[in-house]
Amino acid sequence: MPQVGRREAARGRAAPRGAGRLAMRLLPMSERFVSEPIQPVVATADASRMAAGEPGLPAEFSWRGRPLVVARVLASWRETGPCRHGSGERYVRKHWYEIATPAGETMKIYFERQPRRGQRASHWRLYSVRAADGGAPR
Repeated sequence: MPQVGRREAARGRAAPRGAGRLAMRLLPMSERFVSEPIQPVVATADASRMAAGEPGLPAEFSWRGRPLVVARVLASWRETGPCRHGSGERYVRKHWYEIATPAGETMKIYFERQPRRGQRASHWRLYSVRAADGGAPR
């Protein structure tokens, strides 16, 4: 059985460790895998989430030059991983959000807390998109 952080599992909001690596096999046919960076509109970040130690989910993003507005958050969860320096502690690696847009699209986005090798800062990424009619977007 996949391991998840105790706190996240108790809240029922954790994704299995390594879930992102299985994306292509686990996404429904109506959902398109994207895995591209998105740029948040900084002035729209949710300060209440930042006060709780989470990333401030912006109300607007830009993807491929197209503005994306977060109409509502459908779900949120955390992905945890072991300490990279040998201790037995677990750390939050990604904050995931499933969002709906005003156009009816459903998107999964995440904030990666620790930058990947060769990158300078944490960042937001668009993981997948599902069109308003339930079909795969173009």
